[in-house]
Amino acid sequence: MDRTFFLRAGIVLAFATLLGATFAGAASAQNLPPAQAKAVRAACEADIRATCPGVQPGGGRILQCIKANPDKISQPCKDALVAAKAASAQ
Repeated sequence: MDRTFFLRAGIVLAFATLLGATFAGAASAQNLPPAQAKAVRAACEADIRATCPGVQPGGGRILQCIKANPDKISQPCKDALVAAKAASAQ
């Protein structure tokens, strides 16, 4: 396996963890429309790579990193997370 495969797998796991922690449970994250999940992924991927590069996915660690560094998270990522949370609450 090459490094790119593991990097992509790590990003996928990170977003799954982020979404699960953000929406207070796996059931809510699973109900997130694919378009909304794609929007969050697109808006936040660069922020997570830049701000939380050494953070291991799981246990809400990526979300903790984002919350600990709000000034380093782009407004589009923040907006996407808020929109996704609102969509999951419906």
